Amino acid sequence: MVSITSSRVESLASSGIQSIPKEYVRPEEELTSIGDVFEEEKKEGPQVPTIDIKDIASDDKEVRAKAIEELKKAATEWGVMHLVNHGIPDELTTRVKNAGATFFELPIEEKEKYANDQASGKIQGYGSKLANNASGQLEWEDYFFHLAYPEDKRDLSVWPQTPSDYIPSTSEYAKELRSLATKIMSALSLALGLEEDRLEKEVGGIEELLLQMKINYYPKCPQPELALGVEAHTDVSALTFILHNMVPGLQLFYEGKWVTAKCVPNSIIMHIGDTLTILSNGKYKSILHRGLVNKEKVRISWAVFCEPPKHSIILKPLPELVSESEPAEFPPRTFAQHIEYKLFRKTQELQAAPASKE
Repeated sequence: MVSITSSRVESLASSGIQSIPKEYVRPEEELTSIGDVFEEEKKEGPQVPTIDIKDIASDDKEVRAKAIEELKKAATEWGVMHLVNHGIPDELTTRVKNAGATFFELPIEEKEKYANDQASGKIQGYGSKLANNASGQLEWEDYFFHLAYPEDKRDLSVWPQTPSDYIPSTSEYAKELRSLATKIMSALSLALGLEEDRLEKEVGGIEELLLQMKINYYPKCPQPELALGVEAHTDVSALTFILHNMVPGLQLFYEGKWVTAKCVPNSIIMHIGDTLTILSNGKYKSILHRGLVNKEKVRISWAVFCEPPKHSIILKPLPELVSESEPAEFPPRTFAQHIEYKLFRKTQELQAAPASKE
């Protein structure tokens, strides 16, 4: 038990250390781009777009077309955006955030009752990243992960029982997000000249699309200029929806530079994931992003990944979006194969240049 507890970033952060263990220190060439997140947030320059989606299902054709065009522009140029007027009540997102934050305020011993065990394949529950053999690098975060939707596939026994509102608020939020995902995928389908339900069908439809909840807890870090809360990656999902506690940290790699997302009240951050990039033959972008940490404030984010089933669907560019002038950019793969491919590629890169990072 002691060894697990001591591997939690939270216990490390609260132990009074002044310098972080070397496993958390990023490689030399990455360090030059890690700045103070509060200063970074103030910078001018390109900003993550804010997209008002109240009209993407409007009965007025012109109004709807304009709203869909704005969504398409953000999805093709950035692949990430702040969604406003998303239709999910602020009261509900506040409950979800309060419940998650309250869980992480519990003593570590309490949280350990929910510990996952990746070695035995038990991935749901409370955890921290274990060093992978390729790089031995660790990230400055603890997390809680579980499947949130569909309701018949979830296992409530692994969800936090404390606080009592965790299960009701998170269940309701997942249901709301599932409807929002349909709305977004319909608009993104139409924007590509496809049938409205096409993208949703391709990722599993109402029965098989999975919503995975991951609460990321980033403790205060004594040397934030040396660490990352989450290293640079693209999401494998179709879509990812993110709430956060209004502490900045998300950075996007846009036009060759790291851009810090500003905190937009009452918004939900949405990422296009690799799955939609593949189906759209690269038209929709899955942007490289990472998370910074800081000395002064704990950052918490609630990411919900909308994922196709692992084995039953072959992901490949849709035939309507492939032509002689625009050949298929991606080979056919299942979702599981895509994840394997990314891990394999990352391992190859690390072996070729042990200190380098994507």
